[in-house]
Amino acid sequence: MTNIQQHIAAIRQTLPEGVSLLCVSKFQSAEAIREAYDAGERDFGESRVQELLLKHEALPKDIRWHFIGHLQTNKVKQIVPFVHLIHSVDSEHLLACINREAEKTGRKVNVLLELHVAKETSKTGFTPDELDNLMQSAPSYPYICVRGVMGMATNTDDRDEWRRCFRLIAAAGKDLQTRTAGCTPPVIVSMGMSEDYPVAIEEGSTMVRIGSSIFGARNYA
Repeated sequence: MTNIQQHIAAIRQTLPEGVSLLCVSKFQSAEAIREAYDAGERDFGESRVQELLLKHEALPKDIRWHFIGHLQTNKVKQIVPFVHLIHSVDSEHLLACINREAEKTGRKVNVLLELHVAKETSKTGFTPDELDNLMQSAPSYPYICVRGVMGMATNTDDRDEWRRCFRLIAAAGKDLQTRTAGCTPPVIVSMGMSEDYPVAIEEGSTMVRIGSSIFGARNYA
């Protein structure tokens, strides 16, 4: 068993029933992803369209690719034909673009709506109030399936602040539970990374996004 497979086995032991693991594979090699794949993982997250396209071509076709980075509208059409879930829908403009490109391919695209609850102004996403207004217009996007919400906690060592952020995201997920635009429940609440995922699970996460604790330090070359 490789180090990557050992790390995955250890993380799996910490995940309660109902919480899924997304292996954040951005900046990792195809060989490293293959090791995680051989350990049984099928969900991998990428943040750059070009990198995702290359890996999609090179790796097994039963991988479920998640896009977790900031998505530019001019890149949407490149991933819509195959992407399993887009986590980072942070504006209605982007949502409309995904809907247009999805209509061209004839497939319904799964998305998560990104919430901005952290204290950093650099982070993007909807406020909980904006999310409420957006869901009222969801029927206008027939090729979109809103599967839930995602978000990040403030970048701090303060666990109370992590909890504040995660509770707001989880509460928004509960609000979506009864109005998911005809899509299959349960609603996904994607929150928690290598450092803070145990706290995120305690506050209601159903999907954790873990990279460095599986693959080690990222290679940005």
